[in-house]
Amino acid sequence: MKIYTKTGDSGTTSLLGGARVSKAHIRIEAYGTVDELNSYIGLLRDQEVNSSRKDFLKAIQDRLFTIGADLATEPGKDKVVKPDLFESDIQLLEDAMDEMDEKLPALKSFVLPGGHQSVSFSHIARCVCRRAERISIALNEEEPVSPLVIQYLNRLSDYLFVLGRMMAQELQAEEVKWEPRKK
Repeated sequence: MKIYTKTGDSGTTSLLGGARVSKAHIRIEAYGTVDELNSYIGLLRDQEVNSSRKDFLKAIQDRLFTIGADLATEPGKDKVVKPDLFESDIQLLEDAMDEMDEKLPALKSFVLPGGHQSVSFSHIARCVCRRAERISIALNEEEPVSPLVIQYLNRLSDYLFVLGRMMAQELQAEEVKWEPRKK
């Protein structure tokens, strides 16, 4: 199978369901940002500190493909065969955060991203996730987006923040607290 089709050379692409839209359409921006996020999750999965979380991070990547398919589906095309996202997927993120939170010191201030390259990857993924969430919300203001998609992205960004803190602890990296400048 050839990767190139030349059908997008004019600046349009197909949605699942058949409609062609501009590659600059907000729907394409939404699932393209989810794809970018998926790449960052892959980078996190490849970090040695996450060896015990590889399967969980892969499951997140699988859910992001599900979200991508949902966002790539033409509105009203309910018969398009695609995987589903479930509330239990959100619960898994919450459970993982609760488990990590039990091992972390209480958060009493904002934390500056960084401290170790692997931790920084988690913060970058979190920021991309927040962008995917914002774009999905903007799309939802024009065309319906599954509420579970927005909820999952919201919870995933929280998970990535907690994961970054957990990684910092495991790597014995300094967690730098933000201290506002005094006047």
